Amino acid sequence: MKAAIQFLIISFVSIHAYSQTGNVDIIKDARIDALVKKQGIVVPPATSPQITGYRVQLFFDSDRKLVDEARSKFIAAYPKVDSYVVFTAPNYVLKVGDFRSELEAERIKDNLFKDFPTSFIVKELVNLPRIDQD
Repeated sequence: MKAAIQFLIISFVSIHAYSQTGNVDIIKDARIDALVKKQGIVVPPATSPQITGYRVQLFFDSDRKLVDEARSKFIAAYPKVDSYVVFTAPNYVLKVGDFRSELEAERIKDNLFKDFPTSFIVKELVNLPRIDQD
């Protein structure tokens, strides 16, 4: 028993004698904190889910003013149908509608044939069609 006590005392003294105390200085690049902050940002989901559907491409030109005039002309005829101007180098493209079926897009295209004879239907991701309550 006396040997066990001596062993514990010697162990405690040696551990205490060889233990180290001090300060640790961490030197790091400030960009690490910026990266951690950026990766920690919670990105909310898209507010308008998209589905595969159809749009009618009415007009394209490299002059934005001509495309805006065509858009105004379309909005005057169809105020409830959404229109989109997309820049695809070197042209601005006017696309209209968020149609679920090609038949819906074809109806609009046929009605606009007089004003936009070069229009055609494109298949792409579209926003869910809005439900208007009249």
